[in-house]
Amino acid sequence: MTRVALIQLTVTDDPAANLRQVLGYLDQAVAGGAEFVLTPEMTNCLSSSRDHQRAIYRTEDEDETLAALRAAVARAGVWLLIGSLGLQTGDADGRFANRSFLVAPDGGIAARYDKIHMFDVNVSETEVYRESAGYRPGNRAVLADTPFGPVGMSVCYDVRFAYLYRRLAQAGARVLTVPAAFNHITGEAHWHVLLRARAIETGCWVLAPAQTGFHAEAHGKGRRTFGHSLVVAPWGEVVADAGTEPGVLFAEIDLSAVDRARGRVPSLSHDRQVEGP
Repeated sequence: MTRVALIQLTVTDDPAANLRQVLGYLDQAVAGGAEFVLTPEMTNCLSSSRDHQRAIYRTEDEDETLAALRAAVARAGVWLLIGSLGLQTGDADGRFANRSFLVAPDGGIAARYDKIHMFDVNVSETEVYRESAGYRPGNRAVLADTPFGPVGMSVCYDVRFAYLYRRLAQAGARVLTVPAAFNHITGEAHWHVLLRARAIETGCWVLAPAQTGFHAEAHGKGRRTFGHSLVVAPWGEVVADAGTEPGVLFAEIDLSAVDRARGRVPSLSHDRQVEGP
């Protein structure tokens, strides 16, 4: 059994204030006996202003949130998934990275994953998102070894693309991470269903720490996210749901449940080549 802790946040566009919040919850997670702690997408800043993002984002080597969380992990001796950080990349077109980090108990970076699928959608007449205008997509699936099994990494909108998770599971993943800042409208309709589906299809544990509530901005209009950080078992049961308040959600995951689920329905080995249309 592995004790996990999902940190649910309501961040703003102030990275320093957000970091203080995260460090406080990390202390709670460690005090509660967590061996693996996870934070949501955009742990450092949630901003609708490209100008503000350009002003406050830093490169990976310079990002204060990443440095502080690595130092905190080294003191605590736990594994940490930083769901993602908005980072400068130095790319010629000026776009940022939406990058997830798996940090080992010594503070070292065990794995990095850049979000592959960009949230370019028209949620409603008043909510339009073009993530690809500000962030360049990654192009590489990432599987990381840990003491609690191989972990397949993803971020938020990736959850709608089942092929990514199937590929990770067939490569050996037993745990899937889906940190998110899920829109409140699409979240109400699809969040639980998508995460349960990804667990059922792969026979993996799914750990999905989320942003929640209204995210006030000094340099933008703000936005609302769905919350409901989830732990989903390989058979599809929702083991823990954080609801809509910020805080720390604890759960126990048992990797033997992966073998039981896959033994009952071994669909990962039943792929077929099809023709057409």
